Amino acid sequence: MKQMHLRVDDVLYEKLNSYSSESDQSMQECVREAVAYYITDKKKKQNENSDPCFTFIDLFAGIGGMRLAYEQVGGKCVYSSEWNKYSQQTYYANFGEQPEGDITQVDAKEIPDHDILVAGFPCQPFSIAGVSKKVSMGKKTGFQDKTQGTLFFDVCRILKEKRPKAFMLENVKNLKSHDKGRTFKTIEESLEELNYKIFYAVLDGQSFVPQHRERIIIVGFDMERYGNNIDYKFDLSPIQPKPVMKDILEKKVDEKYTLSDKLWVYLQNYAAKHKAAGNGFGYGIAPLDGVSRTISARYHKDGSEILIAQRGKNPRRLTPRESARLQGFPETFLIPVSDTQAYRQFGNSVVVPLIANVAKLIINEIKSLENEPEEGRKVI
Repeated sequence: MKQMHLRVDDVLYEKLNSYSSESDQSMQECVREAVAYYITDKKKKQNENSDPCFTFIDLFAGIGGMRLAYEQVGGKCVYSSEWNKYSQQTYYANFGEQPEGDITQVDAKEIPDHDILVAGFPCQPFSIAGVSKKVSMGKKTGFQDKTQGTLFFDVCRILKEKRPKAFMLENVKNLKSHDKGRTFKTIEESLEELNYKIFYAVLDGQSFVPQHRERIIIVGFDMERYGNNIDYKFDLSPIQPKPVMKDILEKKVDEKYTLSDKLWVYLQNYAAKHKAAGNGFGYGIAPLDGVSRTISARYHKDGSEILIAQRGKNPRRLTPRESARLQGFPETFLIPVSDTQAYRQFGNSVVVPLIANVAKLIINEIKSLENEPEEGRKVI
């Protein structure tokens, strides 16, 4: 993080000071945000004449895992939205663009036209861990969670206004069973009411990275454009040979990632307690020739779900770079935030090569549909 001194005239200073109070941000954060948006706008104008294979928007963008995937198969991102300021920081460092903030405050008409809508809408209201935590705190879950659970309907709002050729949504696999299936039924019906034909599958990232990570992927195609004679399949092409944990580990690791004696004793006692109670909660030592458990946003707390054994000393947690590799991020991906924020960000992100695989299948399906004679389509 670099520092610089900035002089502004009195009028501009007062406006910045006023905005700082209104937005509950420091003056420094306001200036950074303003500069980031300025550079983003300049970059967009410079790229207006480029001719991509297809365009897409990146909603609930996080640190840009989905964007990376769709860019890898020839796409151009024309709009992004992410409210978390630390994720915005990482996104900007890697893409040179500042995502727009709260999507609920964005007028869908102002979003650029695009071919594919991509969104990993917040999963905490539907995840097993997220639901358990909210219930224990007496909070609402699923669509009753007014802060995160209803953000799916902002996706619908944008689909209705912009009518892209297709969309891809990503969430935790528990979305399918949440609230005895009623949540997913609402999602299906909402998308079908918009005249999109939908397909979904629970896909495991371990075919692409050394991590057991199951996520539901929902894909939809515009039936007003293509009719309903659409037969999309999640026919993935796994990486060969299959990657294993030792492939992603760094050669030299700082001692700060080794668990303290106190934390290691606590995790062992915690695991023994739950084993005696007949359940499987506890730490996980990742097999070097196998795959790890799922990395989550809570990894920064103790690293217990994925620990690396070390000869002659306590196990260690993954480094942020190893966490990035575990999700399939390239070595060139910058990590400008603290370790705590990095663990949260990668734990909330996606398996990049898996998403790229799905993206390629979606593009191929669109090409196939657009090459099909109109008389052969069954329009509804």
